[in-house]
Amino acid sequence: MEQVANVIVDVPAMQTNQPYSYLIPAPLKHTVELGMRVAVPFGRGNRMIQGFVVGFSEVDPTAQENVQLKMIKAVLDLKPVLNQELISLSAWLAHQAYAFQITVLQAMLPSMFRAKYKKYLRPIDEINDPEIQQLFAGRELIEYDETQFTPEQVSKLTKLQREGCLEFYYEVNNQAKAKTRLGIKSLLDFEQLEEARSGLTKAAHKQSGLLSLLQTLAPEQVVAKEQILATYDISEAVITTGAKKGWLAKVPMEIYRDPMANYDIKPSQALTLQPDQQAALTAINDAAGQAETFLLEGVTGSGKTEVYLQAMQHTLAQGRTALMLVPEIALTPQMMVRVRSRFGQQVAVLHSGLSVGERYDEWRRIERGEAKVVVGARSAVFAPLDNIGLIIMDEEHETTYKQEENPRYHARDVAMWRSQYYQAPIVLGSATPSLESRARAQKGVYQLLRMPKRINQQVMPAVEIVDMREEIKKGPESTFSEALLTALKARLARGEQSVLMLNRRGFSSFMMCRDCGYVLQCPNCDIGLTLHMDTHSMKCHYCGHEEGIPKMCPNCQSTAIRYYGTGTQKVEQELHELLPEARILRMDLDTTRKKGAHENMLTAFGAHEADILLGTQMIAKGLDFPLVTLVGVLNADTALGLPDFHAAERTFQLLTQVAGRAGRAELPGEVYVQTYNPDHYAIQLAKAHDYEQFYQQEMQLRHLAKYPPYFFTIKLQGSDLDERTAAQNMSQIGRWLKKRLPADTIFLGPTPRSIARINQRYYYQIVIKYRHQNELDQVLNELLERAQSVGRNAFQLSIDREPVSFM
Repeated sequence: MEQVANVIVDVPAMQTNQPYSYLIPAPLKHTVELGMRVAVPFGRGNRMIQGFVVGFSEVDPTAQENVQLKMIKAVLDLKPVLNQELISLSAWLAHQAYAFQITVLQAMLPSMFRAKYKKYLRPIDEINDPEIQQLFAGRELIEYDETQFTPEQVSKLTKLQREGCLEFYYEVNNQAKAKTRLGIKSLLDFEQLEEARSGLTKAAHKQSGLLSLLQTLAPEQVVAKEQILATYDISEAVITTGAKKGWLAKVPMEIYRDPMANYDIKPSQALTLQPDQQAALTAINDAAGQAETFLLEGVTGSGKTEVYLQAMQHTLAQGRTALMLVPEIALTPQMMVRVRSRFGQQVAVLHSGLSVGERYDEWRRIERGEAKVVVGARSAVFAPLDNIGLIIMDEEHETTYKQEENPRYHARDVAMWRSQYYQAPIVLGSATPSLESRARAQKGVYQLLRMPKRINQQVMPAVEIVDMREEIKKGPESTFSEALLTALKARLARGEQSVLMLNRRGFSSFMMCRDCGYVLQCPNCDIGLTLHMDTHSMKCHYCGHEEGIPKMCPNCQSTAIRYYGTGTQKVEQELHELLPEARILRMDLDTTRKKGAHENMLTAFGAHEADILLGTQMIAKGLDFPLVTLVGVLNADTALGLPDFHAAERTFQLLTQVAGRAGRAELPGEVYVQTYNPDHYAIQLAKAHDYEQFYQQEMQLRHLAKYPPYFFTIKLQGSDLDERTAAQNMSQIGRWLKKRLPADTIFLGPTPRSIARINQRYYYQIVIKYRHQNELDQVLNELLERAQSVGRNAFQLSIDREPVSFM
């Protein structure tokens, strides 16, 4: 019998969504491992593609069907990039998310593993093999091109890597190479250095000092040149002299890029817990070693983060690792500072705001076991941690935990799977849990832990609802009500800070001609363009189309062009006019595109370099500033008007979260909510900070309308360059599904998407509501196979389990 490798190939198609068997060449038999990437010939043309080894099996090489098996051409890694857990997870998630397994595997790894890259080998210990020594030929590193090495050489290199004699790293587009600084290592032993000293003149004190330093170094020990210059009375010229005389070698030293290097992080100690906090912590710690799910429902300011930190401390003390997810990049810096202050360099951070090099270094620290705690946004749920003992998901209700592109996974589902795999408790924390999570807690599927009071015994901030219908009657239209403007002036006078939230970026919503009513539309999408004054352009927030601001109407050539709606830029401009003395920070997608922009703005606001923080919903949660005593919500109705059953829930959550930014320290807080729907139950219950009443009322409406958590949902979305083709295909799909699914399945559609055309493609969708899984997955996977796209511009179908939006 002969062993073959089961390989998932890099061909994302339904027909190839399975492992393929490849023979392992004899020299690589002890080299190929589970989780390695390999180069394999594929298809009739035997084109070379990348694949992942996901298993092994044994075959009889003399059997007729096995004679035709192809052979692995090369190994792309000297050590696995995936472990057994992540491979098993990828198979489960591919089925769960109606995705290809190769797509899931690639989503698990940093982009460097998908991009074009170069690999280098570097000796870190003495190599006795003459053949391998000849490969390096005295060089500090060589490029690792698997096609240039024989299988025998690859086998030897792998063995040396396992023995710790050499290491390798990747260079991605000259960005993801390991960062290095110059180091010094001795080339002579103690006696040889002493002999060199005897040849010095009496005046060569500095050189003698260098020799003494070299004598203190262990064999192959490397010391940073900067450290020598800073600590010892030795100059760069003396070091150069030592190198010329053969005493030492200047070698590159690898250093990690630290995403938190610019932060002044002071160590912190565990705080004394309030009774509610202690009860929650005890329950979590008692569940160590069990796949228990906790829903930690705590009002804003109740001290959930301290509970997380002490639960992590307990986990680390048991020799296990911890994973913490936060929903927004904007939240990561503040949370990261708190976690790093408690656990130091044991903490790694993963989110899309990092550079390629930083992500590369952080991933390697985790994979090497150097980091025991990971904090990050959605994709950090795939962090290569081993022996996970605790998973925390802060602000668990947030929609950003759902991936909108393929593979369409929810981080909560992946976290639950890993919790089961490692038998580790998972904590879902929120002041406003999703209805689905709260319903599971009510049924006893999750264990509910409640923290209904703020830790400093401060009352929740007073919330005033401002009826903007009445404000319009008072005089000229303004973004700011009289009450909110008065409150802002009072804060400025007292030296306190304010947060203003507007759930829209840009200068204004749309441009319209007053003479003919023409609205400037995106040429690729069925939506108006948004004015951006900072770039003096009109932009589409869906396809990225951009054009200049017209001086006259393209339809009737009138100059009576006006701008309608309110964006963050326009509000900032209005604020400067109303409060010229105020220092204003605007935080939205446009002002935070540059790397580090989130951190810099929050640091500046925390240092009171600004009086008012104006932003979109990214400022609504997680921020904790003691001087913030006023929160203003400029347009509470944005989400309420959307045709989505989540509208009331999202509005309630957002208002409750942003209100929680006020009065978190000693100073009392105040909140103003501007709305044209002051009597809506979501707004009234957010005013009262009454989550329980909102939960009861919203659940009744969900039950009547047959929506989650009473029903499960699936969204099928089809698109085509031709509108009629998209509509016809979706109608056929609807009829095909109705014949195969149970009679109690509810179908909505097909209907055009709310924005029917995006980037020249027309979208139609079907929503399926169902009570039980039944044969749904089997039917939908069969549908995917039938609808497999035959070309880039042909009809395309996507399936989204539990979509966060039906729009």
